[in-house]
Amino acid sequence: MLYTYRSLATDEWHALDKVAEMRYQLRYAVVQEPRRWTGLLARITRARALRTSNSIEGINVSAEDAMAAVDNEDPAEADKPSWQAVLGYQAAMDYILQRCRDSRFRFTKDVILAVHFMISQHDLQANPGNFRLGWVGVRNSHTGEIVHEGVDRDQLEPLVDELIDYMNSNQVESVMLKAAMAHLNLALLHPFSDGNGRTARCLQTAVLASEGIVAPIFSSIEEYIGRNQQEYYDVLAQVGGGGWHPERDCKPWVRYCITGHYRQAQTLLRRTKEIEHLYEELLQIVRRNGLPERTTLGLLEAAIGHRVRNASYRVSADVSNNLASRDLKALVDSGLLVAEGEKRGRYYIASVEIKALRARTRLLKRLDDPFAIPESAQPSLF
Repeated sequence: MLYTYRSLATDEWHALDKVAEMRYQLRYAVVQEPRRWTGLLARITRARALRTSNSIEGINVSAEDAMAAVDNEDPAEADKPSWQAVLGYQAAMDYILQRCRDSRFRFTKDVILAVHFMISQHDLQANPGNFRLGWVGVRNSHTGEIVHEGVDRDQLEPLVDELIDYMNSNQVESVMLKAAMAHLNLALLHPFSDGNGRTARCLQTAVLASEGIVAPIFSSIEEYIGRNQQEYYDVLAQVGGGGWHPERDCKPWVRYCITGHYRQAQTLLRRTKEIEHLYEELLQIVRRNGLPERTTLGLLEAAIGHRVRNASYRVSADVSNNLASRDLKALVDSGLLVAEGEKRGRYYIASVEIKALRARTRLLKRLDDPFAIPESAQPSLF
């Protein structure tokens, strides 16, 4: 028996309707009418998800190195173990999203084991690509207390088979519910010696992709989870009850994931509007300075707070190494970027003028509660 959620409540359906409405607006910008900056936004979004999902496991890299992983470039400062872990997660996500593009794709035990192998291949103690051999538990890093125990080993593989059947089933009322429950069950089963959380988060995004969600990178809630880690741990502990207890109520987890989809869509929609406005402003500056229009992408990356490197600009502008160097030098000579570091460590940041423009184009960050009752709908006291 798996953890199940019998039926979405009315307010949960309403929240998902709001998510669908925002995703429709996003789809227009990133799929139906892609702009010059859409590719950069997609890379940044993927890099943020990659960075935050790994940070949950104590694997930390800079925003620039996360972007380098997405671009298949070398890191600027990440240590070897962190870099190997990030590359493994990136490879696993590439693999599963590519597989999900096939309309005949089905989740199998081998697919899940392949994802785990890619995620943990840098650490042989995690027994990459294989289920754990026996008992596994999660300890509180501060107290040493065991806070979760995986399901008994003799029950594990039959339950994994049941989970795979569920992931392949069409009898689910919402793809976002299906993805959330796949994540929950895999995380609480704890089928591996290590890498369970990353595998579960990867599969949640994969379920969304397998059900035909357009631009699944823009549908992932990995960034939201990474920015709300304690709540993530708390809700898993609340629902899991310290072990495998599938009779427990999953509502807190379902509502956490719905809130994640809502707030992540809200965040991406805000970023899309900001970048659209910012790009147009930067394009005018580039034209006034007589620079090639492609250099706007380098300015845009710097304006949103990244340290721009030759490698990342090459990908954005689709130019050679030498042309990228000339473009970046021209932006520095025009006073739009500031160069720092030397040789291979060289990077570029926004000038004071560009930072001021970014500040002017920021929109108010909102973290609405999708389950909040509108004031107009609240009962009157009189």
